[in-house]
Amino acid sequence: MAEFYASMGGALNQEVDFTIHRLEEIHSEAPYISPLFRANYYSIVLISSGQGRYIVNSHFYDIKPCTIYFSNPGHVKGFEVYEQANGFVITFAESFLKQYVHEEIFNEFPFLIAEIVPPQYPELSIFQNFHDLGTQLLQEYNSTSTYKFKIIGSLMVVLLLKIKERFWNDESNSGSSIVLTFKRNLEAHFRDLAAGKVSTLYQVQDYADAQHLHPSYLSTVIKSKTGKSVNTWISEKIVAEAQAILSRSGASVQEIAYQLGFKEPGHFSRFFKKHTGITPSEFRRI
Repeated sequence: MAEFYASMGGALNQEVDFTIHRLEEIHSEAPYISPLFRANYYSIVLISSGQGRYIVNSHFYDIKPCTIYFSNPGHVKGFEVYEQANGFVITFAESFLKQYVHEEIFNEFPFLIAEIVPPQYPELSIFQNFHDLGTQLLQEYNSTSTYKFKIIGSLMVVLLLKIKERFWNDESNSGSSIVLTFKRNLEAHFRDLAAGKVSTLYQVQDYADAQHLHPSYLSTVIKSKTGKSVNTWISEKIVAEAQAILSRSGASVQEIAYQLGFKEPGHFSRFFKKHTGITPSEFRRI
């Protein structure tokens, strides 16, 4: 998180893999449009006032008073502030949760590995409970207590439980488990591509093999539970990753094609234009 704000000319204090700051202190001027970036941290944002929108993997969501939104690592993100936003932005890593909460964090809070938890716009009385938690978290974060991160860990459990209670439909059937595992595998594969650990794009068969399932069965479950096919999930992820790389780096189209697992740069360019309507080079000039 600190590295991201440094890239935009700002600064954040960060002692461990957890931060909380007031939105109005991070972005004191409006309007403001951020660059697209791929976050490697979780975010919970509590917005008491302001107007704008945020972007996750080419999906747009409104920012308005009493907005609560959550996002997890690996997604291509951005935000646009039209009217000064007030509230809290909380960021944290899996390592922080496992150190200060508990090791089995994903079992208790499955939405931490879900693709996207849609934003919520609760009534003021409900939102105020979340805002009060944000205030407590910030007070502890700014304290000098020896136990402050343990206290923050406990407060984060409360916050995550409230998100789970209010916003997450915690299905426990096998279909939901298959979907969550597929999404987690999708994220992990693209992280490996970005790190150069692998050089080949996974197809439906690969994701099915990872769960010891028949490809047609995996496809049926993913389609019925998410409304999108496995191939659509893969295609959208490729486009989102490509857009982020094109926006933030000077790598050539050929280099990006190879990084994303394409054997032929021309195939990548045709794929990108098919799904966005423009070529990679045209996207970079926008």
